[in-house]
Amino acid sequence: MKLGSAAVNLVTDGTLSKDGGALFGRVPKMDWEQAIKPDRRNRVKMGINLLLIQTPKFNILVDTGLGSKSNDMVKDTYSLNGNKLAKSLKQLNLSPKDISLIILSHLQFDRAGGCTKLDRSGKLVPAFPKAKHLVQKVCVEESKEPSEIEKSFVNQDDFLPLIEKDLIEQLDGESEIIPGIKTQITGGPSMGHQIVFIEWGSERIVYAGSIIPTRFHISPQHVAAYDVYPYETLEWKKKLIDMAVNDGWLLVFGNEVGHSAGYLSSSSGNLAIQPIEL
Repeated sequence: MKLGSAAVNLVTDGTLSKDGGALFGRVPKMDWEQAIKPDRRNRVKMGINLLLIQTPKFNILVDTGLGSKSNDMVKDTYSLNGNKLAKSLKQLNLSPKDISLIILSHLQFDRAGGCTKLDRSGKLVPAFPKAKHLVQKVCVEESKEPSEIEKSFVNQDDFLPLIEKDLIEQLDGESEIIPGIKTQITGGPSMGHQIVFIEWGSERIVYAGSIIPTRFHISPQHVAAYDVYPYETLEWKKKLIDMAVNDGWLLVFGNEVGHSAGYLSSSSGNLAIQPIEL
């Protein structure tokens, strides 16, 4: 999508599958499976959708996906088909070395796994060696010593090598990254989870991260069971829906398969999505 002097494109790191019951929380299976069909292991296929923002001065990537470090058990558990980001960037005539800034919604493995990789000697190195990685300070602190709830979703190999190389910038709450692009801490899915707002020309875009991972999570009651602070997720979801309906913000869904962005409208209390290709 062209935005005057800038451009916003959806890039992908592939797909993964998560347990449908966990993904939809308290919603009964008989309800959610009418919208999205699980596989024989009750898993729902999800996209790993990332955002590339190109301005005259910066190539900004929002999240890095799974990367290439997952072991066989993780690959089987989540039916991973990942490590597609480099190919996706190449289609836009970019390489990892061309990325100057990376905004991380949080440090869970499917959002930050692509920040590091193993070199030929088996050493962990930054996958984007010239990029400064922007993440909330409380997210870094929590991920260094994760709680019993979060530790199964965080891999310290994804970010500790970046700290050693001074490639992480820790944000403290709402932050303007460059004029027209800001982040907002939300909590909800994890401590320090953040979303990204883009206002460029007449266009308004919000990358909703894990607050609204798919179009099926537009419904307020559809909150994932693994969200650490579900009521924060709920409150921010309602704010984003209101902004989308009343102020024309374009929503980008972090895990949608198919139509990964759309405008919202409301009629008699029913929400409808107008899909948009990025």
